[in-house]
Amino acid sequence: MKPLYQTKVNVQGGRDGKVQSDDGNLQLDLSIPRALGGPGKKDATNPEQLFAAGYAACFESAIRHVARSQKTAIPHLSVVAEVGLISVETGFVLTVGLDVCFSGLELPLCEELVSAAHKACPYSNAVKNNIDVKIQTFTK
Repeated sequence: MKPLYQTKVNVQGGRDGKVQSDDGNLQLDLSIPRALGGPGKKDATNPEQLFAAGYAACFESAIRHVARSQKTAIPHLSVVAEVGLISVETGFVLTVGLDVCFSGLELPLCEELVSAAHKACPYSNAVKNNIDVKIQTFTK
């Protein structure tokens, strides 16, 4: 099956290196966070932050996609992703929490949209049966 979209990202230097996408739109320095014993450089990021940003953006888009298919307007929506790194006997695992905040909709409808989005989101599908994603849905 042919991908709808595909990209390449080159990393040199691992967690303390550089990231660059094949089209040049993404160019970032990486730095090991201080919590992991690294320098935590101010103008650099790390894999967990990149994963959190990607997941949050993708999940919000999945919610909007589901809402459009149901002809539901979303006045306001934001997604905050929290990604943690845990040491286990065999190496490391990630933890993921998503806080989804709506305004202008009733909570039961928001929860339905979030549940459907979790089934549709490529990130959610990628980590299914591997990472327990904790999702909290809020309304303002």
